[in-house]
Amino acid sequence: MSLLDLRRMGPDLEKTTRLLRRAALYGMVASMALVSACTVRPLYSSAPLTAGSTLSASAELASVAVKPVKTRYAQQVRSNLIFAFGQGAGEPPAPVYMLDLGVTELVESAAVVQIQTDEDEPTAGTVTLTANYVLTDARTGVVIATGKRSIPSSFDKPTQEFASYRAQLDAENRAARELAEMVSLSVAQDLVRHGKKA
Repeated sequence: MSLLDLRRMGPDLEKTTRLLRRAALYGMVASMALVSACTVRPLYSSAPLTAGSTLSASAELASVAVKPVKTRYAQQVRSNLIFAFGQGAGEPPAPVYMLDLGVTELVESAAVVQIQTDEDEPTAGTVTLTANYVLTDARTGVVIATGKRSIPSSFDKPTQEFASYRAQLDAENRAARELAEMVSLSVAQDLVRHGKKA
């Protein structure tokens, strides 16, 4: 291209350059807005979960009390939640939040082996625990958040009855630990969201 050709393209080239600069500027502003919305922070940091709170994240989680439940597997979830919230210290003497927990169980046969021509015997199973929870303010009774979490746990079903029963209990215990972990993280997220609304 000669200098004369560049001069003839001058107005079009300037217009294109201006449009590209504007597009780049708008793209940078949009990406900065998206990146500023991302927040990553450690769950057990010393920063409070809710705005205006003077408690650290771990102290705020320790102020959550879990209401009593009725079944064995729900009690396992509750005990693991109390341990997770209080980091081993037990239930709070003066709770700020109350967690109403409902846990259901579904036991299914996952694999079936044919023993004879007319009989099938299950050789593996899956225990699925599902937790529905309601987090409320202990003083006012206002619902802060509700949620549902579910976790499956597989187990072998030997032909011995006691061994099969024990394997199912072990699967329930594993599922209860993992479900309590999921619910505690979910409650921490709910407290952060609640703090942003306040």
